[in-house]
Amino acid sequence: MSSHKRLSRAFENAKIVEFDDSSKFILFSDCHRGDNSFADDFANNRNMYFHALTHYYNQGFTYCELGDGDELWENRTFEVILHSHKNVFMLMKQFYEEERLHLIFGNHDMVYRNQAYVEQHLYSYFDPKTGEKEPLFDGISFNEAIILKHKVSGQKLFLTHGHQADFMNYHGWRFNRFLVRVLWKPLQVVGIADPTSPAKNYKELRKVERRTKNWISKNNNQLTITGHTHRPRFPKPGDRAFFNDGSCVHPRSITGIEIENGGISLIKWNMQTTKEGFLQVVRTVLEGPQKLSDYMT
Repeated sequence: MSSHKRLSRAFENAKIVEFDDSSKFILFSDCHRGDNSFADDFANNRNMYFHALTHYYNQGFTYCELGDGDELWENRTFEVILHSHKNVFMLMKQFYEEERLHLIFGNHDMVYRNQAYVEQHLYSYFDPKTGEKEPLFDGISFNEAIILKHKVSGQKLFLTHGHQADFMNYHGWRFNRFLVRVLWKPLQVVGIADPTSPAKNYKELRKVERRTKNWISKNNNQLTITGHTHRPRFPKPGDRAFFNDGSCVHPRSITGIEIENGGISLIKWNMQTTKEGFLQVVRTVLEGPQKLSDYMT
C-alpha cells in the first residue's frame, strides 16, 4: 500500500471532533516519554512540558497528542513510563475526565492501536499507596487520525502522526523497534543517533515531507497537521497547507500548535534567565496567529 493510500485511509476513518471559534486546542506530539534513564529524551524537558500543560489545563484548552507520546520502542511496558512521569499522567487524567483529551498513536506507540493492550495497561494502574488498582484512562481509545470539523464553515483539519508517509516506520515498525531496543538505545546513551528516525536522518525527513505534501496537493490542499519528523512547519496562506507541531524533545525547548479564536499559531516553550538570575519557563509565538479560514479552498 502506498503512502497516498495510507494517508487517505487514515483520513476516511478519522474520528470527527466538532469545534467553533470559541474552541481552544493545544497540539503536541513526539513527547517520547520514557523511563527517566539517560536514554529518555523527554526527561530533559519534562518540567517545561508539565508547566506548559498545566497552563493549557487552567486556560480551558483541549489537549490533542499526535502520536509518539510514549516511548514504547525503547521501553517494553507502559508501567515503567507511568511511574517515571506520574505527575504528567495525573494531569492528563484531569484532561480526560473533563473530556478534553484526544490521543493519536504513532510508530513508537503503535501498540495502542490494539484496544486490548490499551484496556490492559491504560485503563487503570496499581497505586502502591492504597495497594489497589486505581482508574487512569478508563474507557479511552487511541485513533490513527482525528478531523477537527468547524461547525459553521465545515472546514476540516486533518490531524495524524505522519508515519503513514514512512514505509519502514508504518509497516516495518516491529523491525525498527527491535533495532532500537537491542542496538540504538545502548548507543544513544553515549551520543550515537538512531538512523531509523527521520528526525535524525535529513534525507528520510525530506522524503516523508514530500510524500505528505503530495497527498495534500491531490486532496484539494487539505489542511494537515502532523508530527513524526520533529521539524516544525507553518505554511503561509496560499502555500500547501502542511503544518507540523515539532516535538517535545528539542534541546531545551518544546514546540506545539495552538488553535484559538478561529486562528492557528506555532508556539515554543523554553527556559530563559531573568535579570535577577532566576530561570523561568516562557511561551513564545513563533508563527501566527493566522486565521484558519485563510487556508480554506
